Amino acid sequence: MRATTSPSSGRPYGMARVCRVWGTSRATVYRQRAPAETGPRRRPGPVGPMPDSDLVERIRGVLSASPFHGEGHRKVWARLRFAGLRTSRQRVLRLMREHSLLSPHRARTRPETLHDRHIITEAPNIMWAIDATQVTTVADGKVWLFGVVEHCNAEMLGWHVSRRGTRHVAIQALGMAVRQQFGHLGAGAARGLALRHDHGSNFMADVFQKQMKFWGVAPSYAFVAEPETNGCIERLFRTLKEQAIHGRIFQTIDDVRDAVRTFVGRYNAEWLIEKNGHRSPADMRTAWQEETFRRAA
Repeated sequence: MRATTSPSSGRPYGMARVCRVWGTSRATVYRQRAPAETGPRRRPGPVGPMPDSDLVERIRGVLSASPFHGEGHRKVWARLRFAGLRTSRQRVLRLMREHSLLSPHRARTRPETLHDRHIITEAPNIMWAIDATQVTTVADGKVWLFGVVEHCNAEMLGWHVSRRGTRHVAIQALGMAVRQQFGHLGAGAARGLALRHDHGSNFMADVFQKQMKFWGVAPSYAFVAEPETNGCIERLFRTLKEQAIHGRIFQTIDDVRDAVRTFVGRYNAEWLIEKNGHRSPADMRTAWQEETFRRAA
C-alpha cells in the first residue's frame, strides 16, 4: 500500500501516511516484516568485555560459593561487583532467567493501608523491633523463638529459644540486645530507644512493659491486623526460616538453638540487604560508625 501511487499527487503514499490512516505505529509494521528471531531477544548494544557464557559461569560460581540459598539476581549482581566484575543488573537478570538460575517466588499484592511502610531509621539504636515465632521439633514439640532486630540496618541483636512463649522469655531476648548494644542492664540503659511490637499478650503484659520502662525503652505499637507495620522483624523471620528452618527436622530444642545461633552469626556478617546498599548488617554498622567518627573529627 505504501508503494501505491496517489492519483492526485502522482507520488507514493509512503509508510508514515499509511500508518497514520490505519492508526498503527511504524515500529509495529517493521517488527512484523522483520525475519523471525531464533533464541531469546537481547538488548541491542555492546555486550561488554566478558561474553555471556563466561558471565554465566561466574554467576554459577557466586551461587555455589554463597553461604545462603535462593538468592536473587540483585544479590548476585552485588556480589559480582564486590568481586570486581562490573556489569549491569539487567544483564545478570536476563542470563539467570535464560539459564533457570532464578529462585522460584510468588508475587503478592498488598492492599492499601494507612501505613506508609517507611520504618527505617537514619541511625542505630533509635528503634528496634521484637516478635516471636514457633519452630516444630520431634521431642519437644513446638518451641518459641523470640528475636530483636535493629530498624536501621536489619541486624539481629538478640534472640531466645524456649519451650514457652511467655513475657519472661521475651524479656530475655530484649535483655540480650540491650546488654550487647549498651554494655549493661542497669536502670535507663537504653534510654531514648523505641521498641516496635504487636499487641501479643507476652508484649502487653505488665511485667514486660515495666521492664522496658526500667531500661528507658518506649513502646511503639504496630497496627492491629497489619503485620507490615512490624515488617523489619517479620522479614527477618522469613529469611531465618527460609535459610535455617524449612526443610530440616529438629530433634530437640537444643538443635533449634544451635541452628539459630549459627544463622545469626552468618546473617549479620554476610547477608546482603538492598536497603543497606547491598551490604551486610555488620558492614552497614561499620560504615555508619566510620562516617560518624569522620564528621566528629
